[in-house]
Amino acid sequence: MASHHSARPHDHDRALAQRVRARREGRGWSRERLAKEAGVAVGTLARLESEGAIQPGFFTVGAVAEALEVSLDELFQETKVAPGLWSAGYEGRDIDSFVASLLDSRIDVVADVRLTPISRKKGFSKTRLGEALTEAGIEYTHLRGLGNPKDNRAPFWDGRLDEGRARFRGVLRSEEAQTDLERLAEHARQSRVAVLCFEKDESRCHRQVVLDTVRKRAAVPVIPLA
Repeated sequence: MASHHSARPHDHDRALAQRVRARREGRGWSRERLAKEAGVAVGTLARLESEGAIQPGFFTVGAVAEALEVSLDELFQETKVAPGLWSAGYEGRDIDSFVASLLDSRIDVVADVRLTPISRKKGFSKTRLGEALTEAGIEYTHLRGLGNPKDNRAPFWDGRLDEGRARFRGVLRSEEAQTDLERLAEHARQSRVAVLCFEKDESRCHRQVVLDTVRKRAAVPVIPLA
């Protein structure tokens, strides 16, 4: 896993769009009002606020900035996004809505902690999932050392959660698991990382132990993926 993750291509466009919308709404202006004040077409302003890859030119943005009485530097200023961990269960989701949730949370990396990353759910097996994430500009990594062994799954299914967690903490003492925990912690200190497994309910999944362990190491928050 790389030591850093570069900004996705559309991050600057997304940040600019969010700032323009926020400034416009802060004034209580409709999109039509801002377009009129800036002397641009409503459709052009709509593209500017759409967060898409095709954005209006510099002079158009300048006109909008002038109408909003804000400098170009303020509009183009880099948005700093806080790093951390997100808990991501894909149970009940389809791949499109799942990727959309990752993008909404500005996730940089998906760390798959399934022992064997295959799924009956379309799009969630390793190859297809990796392709979908790459297309969205999100890094994918499989951390096999953080997978839950087959013989320790019944306690999570049967509600013997303390037993399952205790046995899994033993698994985390292995050299492979310790290496993967440190890799995950390193990423979480500087990126937004979604830790992926199947169960929607984190309390019934071994990833809760992974998240708690890495949260303490990296001193970052853990947030449920919306």
